[in-house]
Amino acid sequence: MNEPKIYVPDYVVKEYRKLLKLTRSSAQDIDIKKIRRAFTISNEACKKYFQNLHEPLIMQSLQVAQIVSGEIGLGTDPVICSLLYKFVETGSLKVSEIKTRFGDKIANMTEELAKISAIDTKNTRTQSENFRKLLLTLISDVRVILIKLADRLFVMRNLETEDTETRKRIAHETFDLYAPLGHRLGLYSLKTELEDISMKYTNPEMYFFIAKKIQDSALRRNKFIKDFIAPIKAELDIQKFDYEIKSRTKSVFSIWNKMRKLNVEFEEIYDLFAVRIIIDSNQKNERAYCWRVFSIVTSLYQPNPERMRDWISIPKSNGYESLHTTVVLPGGKWVEVQIRTGRMDEIAEKGLAAHWKYKGLKSDGGLDNWLNKIREMLETPDQDNSNFIDDVKLSLYSHEIFVFTPKGDLRRLPKGATVLDFAYDIHSNVGDNCIGARINGKSVPIRHVLKNGDKVEIITSKNQKPKSDWIDFVMTSKAKSKIKVALKEEKLKVSDNGKEIFKRRLRNWKIPFNDLLVSKILKKYKLKNSIDFYAMIANEEIEMAEIKSMIASLNEPDQKSVERIGDVPVGKIIPLLSEKPEAVLELGEKILSKVDYKLAKCCSPIFGDEVFGFVTISEGIKIHRINCPNAVQLINRYGYRVIKARWSGTDSQTFFSTAIKLTGNDEVGILSRISDIISKDMKVNLRTINVDTTDGHFEGIIKLFVKNVGHLNMLTHKLLKVKGVLTVQRIDTI
Repeated sequence: MNEPKIYVPDYVVKEYRKLLKLTRSSAQDIDIKKIRRAFTISNEACKKYFQNLHEPLIMQSLQVAQIVSGEIGLGTDPVICSLLYKFVETGSLKVSEIKTRFGDKIANMTEELAKISAIDTKNTRTQSENFRKLLLTLISDVRVILIKLADRLFVMRNLETEDTETRKRIAHETFDLYAPLGHRLGLYSLKTELEDISMKYTNPEMYFFIAKKIQDSALRRNKFIKDFIAPIKAELDIQKFDYEIKSRTKSVFSIWNKMRKLNVEFEEIYDLFAVRIIIDSNQKNERAYCWRVFSIVTSLYQPNPERMRDWISIPKSNGYESLHTTVVLPGGKWVEVQIRTGRMDEIAEKGLAAHWKYKGLKSDGGLDNWLNKIREMLETPDQDNSNFIDDVKLSLYSHEIFVFTPKGDLRRLPKGATVLDFAYDIHSNVGDNCIGARINGKSVPIRHVLKNGDKVEIITSKNQKPKSDWIDFVMTSKAKSKIKVALKEEKLKVSDNGKEIFKRRLRNWKIPFNDLLVSKILKKYKLKNSIDFYAMIANEEIEMAEIKSMIASLNEPDQKSVERIGDVPVGKIIPLLSEKPEAVLELGEKILSKVDYKLAKCCSPIFGDEVFGFVTISEGIKIHRINCPNAVQLINRYGYRVIKARWSGTDSQTFFSTAIKLTGNDEVGILSRISDIISKDMKVNLRTINVDTTDGHFEGIIKLFVKNVGHLNMLTHKLLKVKGVLTVQRIDTI
């Protein structure tokens, strides 16, 4: 095989040849050419990138590719991806270039690898499961995770080059995130090595203590195993079984884990190793053969009845079949023996009983079959799995998203969750006062839909209160229930104020307050409860004079009282309006002397607004905007008292009171620029200005006088052009 015609150091060429040797057995000539091309590109990219390491970055790429091919068993595309993605991370190679040279699949895998490598995984200690789900959610091809695991194995094997603090951080991160991920993928040897190396740097004293114990006891243990299986082999030979006997020693971390769990010393770990007897049998006789071998073992050694497991008569739900027993030898030494047939062993080894489930861990729905296929594919790399692997999509967590707090903590939310959902997930007070957020440094509103991996910083204001429409766009039940509670509490506060107003007026009118009176009023207004009634009083949705009149009429149900507007009876106003072709109340200087009307405070109409009139009991006609928050209720309940109205012209010197709300970034001089536009540019008189700032964000309420709607719209347009101003909107309450 000809090597690439580029100059590279001998030690790099050596690693490259190792990679070719690993891939040559299963790869075709065209695949070798693609690998050579990838190596050439990565070598050139390496020259563009200068790193503070003991060896060029291409050495890491080559050794990761070797793990991907030789130890995990993946094919050509993942090997090429392993050679290239480090240079995408450094910016010395573009994804578009990879796409041109190798196609969409490799380019997408490379891009996804760079994406998950950029995730901040420093805070994995308490939320490792959420981090693993986030990684699975961000990728579309399982091989991306497998390459990432290979990369992490390389990092761990070379961890001694880092400083002490970095070693500990990476080791903890590996133990919390990557080792369990390897465990779930059925990569037992990779998972074991990651755990052992992690322990080496996080608990070196205990690691080297156990490793030395294992090493010191190796000869003795091997002799013990040989002596233990000798009588078993003799009896199996006599009975003419075709069999194989294997033994394995527990890993350092596994031994340490058991020592902690059982609170025992190293010498007290009775299952330091296990012996597996694999019998060659046809499926018809395999159960009987296993029980015969079990009988041989238990006749030679004393079994522990509590440690006997029969997964042949009743296999595990995942299909695992085997007989397990633990026997005791003279001197108190314990040995675990596993008995199974070749078929049973093949099923167990190829993933139908993946190790993570074999240990009894709970699985996520749908994960079992997926992992079984993956593991079978990995252990038979020579078969054609291209169609299968291309169809593998990690959609197990597509209904969830994972986002970060500013401190790096991970939060899990349903897909489609908004900024407000996140705020309520943090705390109900944070949700109640939320006015927006900064996502990855960019300001967004509370309705903004979150995406996987977003870093979210909530912006709050003490003036913010929950709104009823919030329930319509939040996704989580937690947010919905908290909003409902907050709205109910707010309504109760308003209702309490309204009740006090009502009681005070009754005292002034010399009318006693009692439940019977309130009940009659509720019936008259067709209200379900007194809370709604008192809230309407507090919000000025019901006129107190109207209530007084109604209370007086309760004792005279048959008399028809004459409604009056100030000193002018309604009967005189209606003919006045009917003189117009459409019976519309004209709002202007001429009509003012004939009809008593006022601009409603609840919506503060100004010249140019579409309006209507409402006939009150004692305050004349009140003019409301058609989009007034009280409009629907007034029209539905008192439609007979609603009068059409329109502006007929006004004095150019007449000004109307209104208010606007502004939000934006708290920049130096922004308030001065806003004030200049209002006072100098637009010649608008200010009534009051109230601004509140929080964490670099401001919210202001400005009360002012304008001539008409056009005047207000022009002011709004100019204010939106001010740098730092995000929103400007007219508000009703002034």
